[in-house]
Amino acid sequence: MKKKYIRSNEPVVWGLFGAGGMVAAFLLPVLILVTGILVPLGIVDDNVLSYQRVLTFSEHWLGKILLLITISLSMWHGIHRFYHGLHDFGQENHRRLTFFLCYGFALLITVLTALLLLS
Repeated sequence: MKKKYIRSNEPVVWGLFGAGGMVAAFLLPVLILVTGILVPLGIVDDNVLSYQRVLTFSEHWLGKILLLITISLSMWHGIHRFYHGLHDFGQENHRRLTFFLCYGFALLITVLTALLLLS
């Protein structure tokens, strides 16, 4: 008897979740430390986050890639946690609808971020 396999989107979603978790664990604390603690306390010079330097960084191709990775993967990680949090609270009536709303929102944010960075 031939076994029928069912395709799943879980590997893609879990991959984005894991990558977003890596970004959230390693990159976001450093960004919070620099922008939220070191610069306001004067430990790091204010010129580090001047408008011109940040603009130059965000206009460079590597800066655009880093911004896209940071924003989109963090969004995928957060949405995945939110989606499974709804599951934990017993919100399973419209599982397919919440799946498309949650992950559709993450996809929308990713596409909009990419379009804004390319313009």
